[in-house]
Amino acid sequence: MENQKIQQRIKAIYQMLFEMATGNLAFRIIKTDQDDEVGKMSEMLNKLAGEMHDILLQSGYVNPHYSYQNLVQTTFILDGNFLISNYNAHALQALYYESEELFQVDFGKFIAPQSFSIWNQKKKEASLDDNYHSTVQLIFVTGNNKLLPAFCTISRLRYSDKIIVNSITTILQELLSDPKYVIKINPERQSEAIVMQNLYDYILNHLEEPLPTLKELAVLFDCNEYKLKLGFREFFKTSIYNFYHDERLKRAHLMIQQTKIPLKEIAIMNGFNTYLNFYKAFKKKFKYAPSEVDRSPNEAN
Repeated sequence: MENQKIQQRIKAIYQMLFEMATGNLAFRIIKTDQDDEVGKMSEMLNKLAGEMHDILLQSGYVNPHYSYQNLVQTTFILDGNFLISNYNAHALQALYYESEELFQVDFGKFIAPQSFSIWNQKKKEASLDDNYHSTVQLIFVTGNNKLLPAFCTISRLRYSDKIIVNSITTILQELLSDPKYVIKINPERQSEAIVMQNLYDYILNHLEEPLPTLKELAVLFDCNEYKLKLGFREFFKTSIYNFYHDERLKRAHLMIQQTKIPLKEIAIMNGFNTYLNFYKAFKKKFKYAPSEVDRSPNEAN
């Protein structure tokens, strides 16, 4: 049990590093009472993210860092010897390899050393269980020598020795180097910009939850309701609610398009209480129903 807890805490560190790499400086590792090396590392990363966040704002920029165009689902089909016998097109995009570099190659070749023991354990379990299904985080080595952490489902096909490995991955982009992703601010308004940046980050990190009222947000961010409402619109050219609403629908659209998660589950994952509410909002924004989104690119080629 203790070893499992340590593994979970280490996974949180990998997630933190990944979020920071995508530009999400609002993500934090939950503090624990353990004063060990893992705890010290977590505390250091939280502090570093906070300092980077402050430096960015002090430099005169608000950073709208997220882009849901990066979300892709990868699918690998492995034979009984764990060689890659097929994969979908997104696997090439996610791992930065050419087709000939993946086909009929040992899947373990693309696993980072940090995940060797986990992958070897899963291989052994899958070989012994005809109904095997497991979810685990693996770290991949990409063709451009980057580490890519991803939560994967590993399953055995019925009446076959083939193994399916699925994952949903966020592809990293150099958002901060693109002028359209940063907003220059007046140095005299840096304190206001910090509040707006924090509110922006908060919304994007809580899309699956109901949006607090303006009064609740004002208390949360220690800001006047009127200033919060007006300031957000001025900095991001939209209202707080419209931003929250649109980002939920944009993320849901991408999940429909690039994953095979059932539509009702996608609705719940994006904060809608019922599928009917999700359906109405989705159709109003995109002018077509969720079921009309083409999901065919996710099929293995």
